[in-house]
Amino acid sequence: MAEPPVIIWESEVKNLLHYRDLIPRLEDALGKFSRRDSAEVIQPVRTAVPLQKHNGFMGLMPTYMENDGVLTTKFVCFYKREGGSSLPAVQATVVLLDPEYGNVKAVMDGEVITATRTAGVSAISAKLLMRPGAEILAILGTGKQALSHYNVFTEMFSFKEVRVWNRTKEGVDRFLRSVGGAVKGCSSVEEAVTGADVIVTVTGSTEPVLYGQWVKPGAHVAAVGACRPDWRELDDVLMKEAVVYVDSREGAMTESGDVILSRADVFAELGDVINGTKAAHREKTTVFKSLGMGVEDTVSAKLVMDQWTAKAKKL
Repeated sequence: MAEPPVIIWESEVKNLLHYRDLIPRLEDALGKFSRRDSAEVIQPVRTAVPLQKHNGFMGLMPTYMENDGVLTTKFVCFYKREGGSSLPAVQATVVLLDPEYGNVKAVMDGEVITATRTAGVSAISAKLLMRPGAEILAILGTGKQALSHYNVFTEMFSFKEVRVWNRTKEGVDRFLRSVGGAVKGCSSVEEAVTGADVIVTVTGSTEPVLYGQWVKPGAHVAAVGACRPDWRELDDVLMKEAVVYVDSREGAMTESGDVILSRADVFAELGDVINGTKAAHREKTTVFKSLGMGVEDTVSAKLVMDQWTAKAKKL
């Protein structure tokens, strides 16, 4: 008889999930996904159930890695909140199952996993695509994703200046207090991104906030928000002038308003660059459109479970 599932709460996930361990696993997972080998990764495009009364969606993200013996699904609810709302914009739970018996092995908080793996993949995109010697990082948005991106980007790279923008001054002030570093708060998007070498967009916007005319030629943009086909963060000029990379072609053509509405060509998946089958055009303006994938949650959940198991054995 199967043992009851382990429940791993937010604070413990945070203690068990670190970029130094996760980044190599994410790179490996992205490469495996882009090889389209069903024994490596089976991952359908995210199913989204509308929550019309609450102006949101429930996403279901199952993934099976047969060779690695890992089966998971993530339940994620995300909402378009009104300004000033005290309700969360995203809530997530990851379930780890035994692929042979089908029983639930662990239920773990998905908030930390989502924020950490998303920022980790954005950092991988910068590692592969940004120009050498990048000095200025701009972050648009000040929520959980902004903080996770700030943490990994400043851990992995040596920027001389970090700028942040939010629609409200309160959001900027809160972010500055939380990081406690030498970060410049900006009153406009244009001020934040002018001359920036790397731009991260982690907003809740449904209409473009970043315009191509403001973006320095050769800059790298990691676009994380706007995960619905009618939501945008980037304008047509930027999407059509840049070399566009994605995590999943199928996901981008189904869910990304930035790609669908601009009719931009997708040059490659990030995994194609990792596998060496597509070029990393560092010399050009690049956009990495991130939608998030189940395989990223899967390798993150496996790492958390492995760390939890190792810790439990020591007790």
